[in-house]
Amino acid sequence: MVRGKLTFISGGVRSGKSAFAERQLVEIAEDCGGRLVYIASGTRVDAEMKKRIETHRRDRAENNWLTIEKPVNLEEVVPFIRENDFVLWDCLTTWLANELYTGWETGTACIALPNCMERKETHLYNTIEAILAKAPQLVIVSNEVLDDLPPQDAETKTYRRWLGMIHQKLVARANTAIEMEYGMPMFWKKGDDR
Repeated sequence: MVRGKLTFISGGVRSGKSAFAERQLVEIAEDCGGRLVYIASGTRVDAEMKKRIETHRRDRAENNWLTIEKPVNLEEVVPFIRENDFVLWDCLTTWLANELYTGWETGTACIALPNCMERKETHLYNTIEAILAKAPQLVIVSNEVLDDLPPQDAETKTYRRWLGMIHQKLVARANTAIEMEYGMPMFWKKGDDR
């Protein structure tokens, strides 16, 4: 099978990136008769996040998305992906925060361990390639947090450094790269996603 196409969509909070990504995949899946798969990285940590998750689920209900909740260990989704699946992963920024702090409850957060995040980054790219070996389309959504004022604390600096590196590597691998602003897509890299 030919490698699937990768689309990377970033944008600020409430920029319309998730809705845009969903619409794109719904249209393509309808044309091809494919299954829609939504990989969710968010967790119900507070009332606001719970509300956002429920809103996203309602928005996807009419299109029969298969939702896989995977806040960490993204590689575990690969066995659930089938040929002709159209996959949306929302979102990279949440996954990164989750992975950086995996183990915090035992005092061994990944962010403080040598080479921990390097291993997770390697797993990330291998997982993306494994999904693309099965699915004709993978859309990755991420928040654009790099335009904010520079952080003062070391952990936020580490988070932003990792996010910037991963964004650059994913855009280099992507067929299409889009930045959402005010609900409008700005194409930085445009490939044929169909």
